[in-house]
Amino acid sequence: MKNAEFILGCARRVLRVEADAVFALAERINDQFVKACELILSCHGRVIVIGIGKSGHIAKKIAATMASTGTPAFFVHPSEAAHGDLGMITRSDVVLALSNSGESDEVIALLPSLKRLAIPLIAMTGNAESTLSRQAAVHLDAGVAQEACPLNLAPTASTTAALALGDALAVALLEARGFQAEDFALSHPGGSLGRRLLVLVRDLMHTGEALPVVQQDVLLRDALLEISKKGMGMTAVVDAEGKLTGIFTDGDLRRALDLDVDVRDTRVSTVMTPLPATIEAGRLAAEAVQQMDARRVNGLLVLEAGELIGAINMHDLLRARVV
Repeated sequence: MKNAEFILGCARRVLRVEADAVFALAERINDQFVKACELILSCHGRVIVIGIGKSGHIAKKIAATMASTGTPAFFVHPSEAAHGDLGMITRSDVVLALSNSGESDEVIALLPSLKRLAIPLIAMTGNAESTLSRQAAVHLDAGVAQEACPLNLAPTASTTAALALGDALAVALLEARGFQAEDFALSHPGGSLGRRLLVLVRDLMHTGEALPVVQQDVLLRDALLEISKKGMGMTAVVDAEGKLTGIFTDGDLRRALDLDVDVRDTRVSTVMTPLPATIEAGRLAAEAVQQMDARRVNGLLVLEAGELIGAINMHDLLRARVV
């Protein structure tokens, strides 16, 4: 087995070769890239991404990235397309075909059908003079000086370059569409981003009978009973008209006990925290996390149009996996 120095040297060489390949792409971006974006932006259908072999794997990833960033797209295997899946492609679509050589038989075999349907074709190849490149409406040059493979055979730098160019295309389209984080979250509802950008405070807050609330003239012991009953470690304090006047928390209790306050003979209004931290029901749950961190509190009272309607604490956010 080769020694560690040899192995590390090999790894570093591969990374440098692939990094150089990607860096070189930036110098070759031209009006063809702009035309590709314009074709896709004017498309009323989907972007159909095709490729075979290693290019097929990259094509799948490009299609997935586009689909999750506002450009409807999916991958079609060229061999399957030749045996019926061509019916998945409509005249309203745009085809993005990947082939490093630009001569992949399975991809070239689809060209006559695509031409008959008058479907715009964007080719991403490493050979501007290839059949695929010449037949395309737009050619994106993903060529590399060399593969990272020492035999200059295995697709390595070329697939990395194609992947990076596909990402550049997807992100350029994202920005051109004005795609926002909220839009991204809509296509990722099951992920952590979806939870942070789609879950609102009103979705998690305690309301109605579950909302801990006491009148400001009640005794401290009654406020403690309300806290124990509702299990939130706090209670809202309101006046006779139901207007929020303060909050009483476990922390307030500890401070009161330090002052030897008699819980049986003290009104909650004298030991509560006035002007409590609040949040609007329509705000993102992630904003509740930020407010709690900034204020160093474990809970917030929830308002709507200035009225107290709920309460939320850190445990609710943890259970919803917003944190």
